[in-house]
Formats: sequence, C-alpha cells, structure tokens
Amino acid sequence: MRGSLFRIFLAVPLLASLGFAGEKSPEGKWIQLFNGKDLSGWKVKIKGHDLGENFGNTFRVEDGVMKVGYDKYTKFGAKFGHVFYEKPFSHYIIRCEYRFLGKQVPGGPGWAFRNSGIMLHCQSPQSMGKNQNFPVSIEVQLLGGRDQGKRPTANLCTPGTHVVFKGKLLKRHCTNSSSKTYRGDQWVKVEVEVHGNKAIRHKIDGQTVIEYTKPQLDENDKDAQKLLKGQPKLLDGGYISLQSESHPVEFRKVELLPLKP
Repeated sequence: MRGSLFRIFLAVPLLASLGFAGEKSPEGKWIQLFNGKDLSGWKVKIKGHDLGENFGNTFRVEDGVMKVGYDKYTKFGAKFGHVFYEKPFSHYIIRCEYRFLGKQVPGGPGWAFRNSGIMLHCQSPQSMGKNQNFPVSIEVQLLGGRDQGKRPTANLCTPGTHVVFKGKLLKRHCTNSSSKTYRGDQWVKVEVEVHGNKAIRHKIDGQTVIEYTKPQLDENDKDAQKLLKGQPKLLDGGYISLQSESHPVEFRKVELLPLKP
C-alpha cells in the first residue's frame, strides 16, 4: 500500500520479547485456501463496484495460479481491489508464494509499483463501503525490488489500525521489515504466524523479518470508527484477503494451518 507516501522505518525482529525464540512451526493439517482451479471460496471486492463484481476480470485463475491482471483496463482509475477468503480466522499460520510480472497498468500510483499484500484480521467484505480503498486490516505488504536500491518485502502496513511495536503503540502507516530485496519475476515464499490479538510475525524464506503485538482498530480512522460500534478495539481475528493495486501479480499455494489459541 501507500509506502512512498509515508516515512518507512526499518524493523528489527523481536524474537525474545514476543516469546518466539527457538520456536518451530507446529505440525498439523494444512488447509488449501486456493484450489489451483478457480476462485471457489473467494469473494472479490473492487473499489467503485459491488461485492462480487470482478471488474475487468482482475482476479482470475490460469495455469494453476491466482492472477491479478489488467489487460482489460485502459487505466487504473484507483480501482484498488481485494479478493477475500470466505471464512474468518483467528489463530493460524498462512503461507503462500507470490511473484510480480510485467508492467504496471497506466494510472497506477508510483508507490504501487510491484506492490501487493496479504490483508489479515480484515473487516468482512460485506461491511466495506462501495468506494472504500482498503479494508480495515493488518497488511503484510509485498514488494518487488526496483532496478536499484533496497526495497524489503513482508513489511507492515496498518489501514485503519495500529499495533504495538517494540513495546510502544505504533501509529505510522508502514514499517519496513528486515528482509532482503527481491528483484525480477522470481517466486517468493511468505509465511505469517498469527496469534489472535497477542502477536503476529512475518517470515520470508523461513526467516522472521518483523514481529508485533496487539493489533487494534484506530479510533481516529473513519472506516474503523464504524466497526468500533459493534466490536472490541483489539482485533482477535478476521478475514484474509489478497490485493490488486495496479501491478500484475500471481499467487500460488495459498494455504493455512489452524493453531490452538
């Protein structure tokens, strides 16, 4: 999301303070959220369109991967989109592989170059406004590198939310992870461990790159204010969605391992 519009800071992993030091991912039965054939179990919400209206066939499945494509667009027109999995989750590990391809659609903002995300603890797609840019959520920001310079991935962004980071309430919008930069069209493996409203950690290729606690609604955000009328401030769970932000991207092996609270 809006990485270049906000000052980005480098995050240092907090393994010891969050109790993750030496911890291994538990073994269990993984749920395949994406079947590799179609969008069964997923619901599309694109800005300016009703829930379920997949404008321009933005989200589609081809060759066994979920694709975000813009070949039917003449310009982006701020049509930020999200595809939601049909069920909410609270305690789990989610992992998938993604890659960026091709050119950004005309009219896409500069910060959205090779930019997508996995949105966690999302509000329901039914509760989003028709012209709402992004769901209130915690974003695992996925970025592809430019020709030069550092551009880490699996960063943290907070549309309508805050988290506690290094023991303090974090109010800035985006915070960089400690990952390396991934350039080109290579597949990148991302994994996120979510413990309700207690702690969340992002991993790239098996390495933890950022951790934080207490995801919560931002009382000053207009979209979050609507949600605060019917739910607690701390976010214990929610829906999962994948983004379309004007650059073609592909996802594969989207899978989830439920954890015990």
